[in-house]
Amino acid sequence: MSALDPIVNQPIHPVLPTTSTESVTLLVHYYRGEIGRALSWRDRIDRTTNWAITVVAAMLSISFSTPTTHHGILIFSMALIMLILAIESRRYRFYDVYRNRLRRMERYYIAAAFASGAEINSEWSNIMADDLRNPHLSISFNQAVAHRLRRNYIWIFLVLLAAWLFKTAYLKVPSTAGDPGSVHTATQWVEGLALGPIPGGVVLVGVFTFYAWLTFAMFRHSRLTGEFASESIHV
Repeated sequence: MSALDPIVNQPIHPVLPTTSTESVTLLVHYYRGEIGRALSWRDRIDRTTNWAITVVAAMLSISFSTPTTHHGILIFSMALIMLILAIESRRYRFYDVYRNRLRRMERYYIAAAFASGAEINSEWSNIMADDLRNPHLSISFNQAVAHRLRRNYIWIFLVLLAAWLFKTAYLKVPSTAGDPGSVHTATQWVEGLALGPIPGGVVLVGVFTFYAWLTFAMFRHSRLTGEFASESIHV
């Protein structure tokens, strides 16, 4: 409902800017608002990355605190980091919406204002208006996963893989009480990968299948869409 004028008790309808000063004021306030929303979602992305790093640090500390700690905790860490990656990818999709709007304004309006003799292409404002009337996510979930993998998470997963290989290849957790023994053969290594009733061979195939999928997912969508499709400076 429209607001009411307290004097004449008539509805107050918002008016469009009629002068260049009013238009610039509108753009300034809108730009500041979009920056606020973009920074808010950027902060959420940073939080999930911090969660992932904290989880990995904690799990590595637990895993290597004693030789008898089971390697399954590192596999659990991989699953947990995958969950955090899914959360961050969803957040990144929303962040990308506001970031694209900001870059559109910077590229077509603010850059023209700084360049002497430059002309403003009005097409960008029509695209912006359509986006505001019918907002939509610019990239798919799979694209967001691929981008976050390339930026941060593939390194986290590689750290977990290296720790898991070192844990399973260097120390063998015995099925009975006693000190762990060293792994001397490939057969011993595969046998030591067992997780309860799951044979070690199945675990090994599962882990390397998971990492093969990560590699495929990371390079499946190697290019972004939107305002950042042709740029190399992005997060």
